[in-house]
Amino acid sequence: MRDYNAQQITLLLGELHRRGLPHGLLWGSASPGETTLTGHILVDFGNAPLSTLVNLLHLLTDLEREHERDR
Repeated sequence: MRDYNAQQITLLLGELHRRGLPHGLLWGSASPGETTLTGHILVDFGNAPLSTLVNLLHLLTDLEREHERDR
């Protein structure tokens, strides 16, 4: 997680916006944080660690797969 740069985090936030929008997840003001806490990069959508963003993307991807499988 410590190897992500601001551009990569911005791309992940864009993916979160795209995947989360159909589920009502809106973080229009989210941005890559330049702050670290105990070695973890923080993302500026409530000062969450980057790992939370990645985990949320995984959950949304799993949800999309379930919806596709149920069709």
